[in-house]
Amino acid sequence: MSASEPGRSGSANGTPNTAAHNGSAHSGSPRNGARGNGSRGNGLPRSARYSAISLLRRGLRSSPDWPRAWHTHELRDSYDVVIIGGGVHGLACAYYLAANHGITNVAVLDKGYLGGGGSGRNTAILRSNYLTPEGVRFYDRSLELYRNLATELNFNVMFSRKGHLTLAHNDSSLRTMHWRAEVNKLEGVDSSVIDPGEIKKLVPYLDTSAATRYPILGALYHPPGGIIRHDAVVWGYARAADAHGVHLHQQTEVIGIDTAKGQVTGVQLAGGRRIATGTVLNATAGWSSLISDMAGVRMPVQTSPLQAAVTEPVRPFLDAVVVSGTLHVYVSQTDRGELVFGASVDPFTSYSMRGSLDFIEGLAGHVLELMPALSKMRLLRQWAGLCDMTPDYSPIMGKTPVDGFYVDVGWGTYGFKAGPVSGETMAETIATGRPAELITSFGLDRFARGELVGEKGAAAVGH
Repeated sequence: MSASEPGRSGSANGTPNTAAHNGSAHSGSPRNGARGNGSRGNGLPRSARYSAISLLRRGLRSSPDWPRAWHTHELRDSYDVVIIGGGVHGLACAYYLAANHGITNVAVLDKGYLGGGGSGRNTAILRSNYLTPEGVRFYDRSLELYRNLATELNFNVMFSRKGHLTLAHNDSSLRTMHWRAEVNKLEGVDSSVIDPGEIKKLVPYLDTSAATRYPILGALYHPPGGIIRHDAVVWGYARAADAHGVHLHQQTEVIGIDTAKGQVTGVQLAGGRRIATGTVLNATAGWSSLISDMAGVRMPVQTSPLQAAVTEPVRPFLDAVVVSGTLHVYVSQTDRGELVFGASVDPFTSYSMRGSLDFIEGLAGHVLELMPALSKMRLLRQWAGLCDMTPDYSPIMGKTPVDGFYVDVGWGTYGFKAGPVSGETMAETIATGRPAELITSFGLDRFARGELVGEKGAAAVGH
């Protein structure tokens, strides 16, 4: 996530550096640069891959000389592509630009550290059981990429296929679950509605009796869903992108985007430095509308905090991700035994990332309605991230009215689930100058046309 100072913008009359402005004046897409050492879609160059032999050889040395996961580079005066935001979306795009399209003269800029924004503040739940056909196809491709990511990146991302349960506490919710299940099945995604008896077998600690305030009438069961280690995903993509020659610049704040005659020409950095480029991708969360404002592109986005919390570790007992939209809570258990809880976004627009007592009190009460046996567990910590919400709860991806300025924003609470497919499709869009097939429904112009992609019914909790 890369932030900026509101109200500051770069020069609008900058002249593009010839070496950086490799894209077409019409498409804003960069020319293919030198290819990395790996072949198309082949993950890491062989020289950068971890192996048991390398581990043994270094382990036997008195001074192992372990290689850095990624390197620190001097800022160049120009790049073919500049990506603002060093989270999973920005890093994945950089990796796929290099690995799939041979575009390696790429810079990823982040105000803080890699993965320090939404990628490090989410609850790391993966699923593809969405409501619209466009959403189901998109997130199912992301889940497919996640399943193979450890092999692709030669890095253990700790993917755990636990299964995902979305509980229904009333008739209208149950109807929505049946609707989603049928859409999922039509798109080839494994989802079905199960009854309280089957739910009890999957999660014995859930209170499925009829005596509760909000009885569980059924659930949408999605076996391919699960959890992953979000830090490992960020580190894996960062290492892989670096191995292909991408430059990763932390503590590098963007304060302006230069344009001339409707074309991006460069970015302005805090401290007075300027980078010339013909292609900029806004892959930020929380501050995405401020970054887009620098290029003169308005985004229909509102930013709200989303809080989460984690408990002390206990013996593993929860073998599925459990979600209740009615109670505004979801819970999963990590490999270390911690319970991770989340809820709905805070009911106000803010950039604050402070936790609140009100959240913890409400969360604890709703969790205990689902699983009373957890009453003695202790919460260790809580935190908040920022969610950029669009009117239809779907992202905004692709080109903008400013040539060479691309966006991958507006992810709400779904962003981490979509990291790999967003990187893959945005890399294709930038490299070819044409929207990838999976994101054609998510363009900014859909709001002007009134062709919204309504995903609110597939939100994990009520928003």
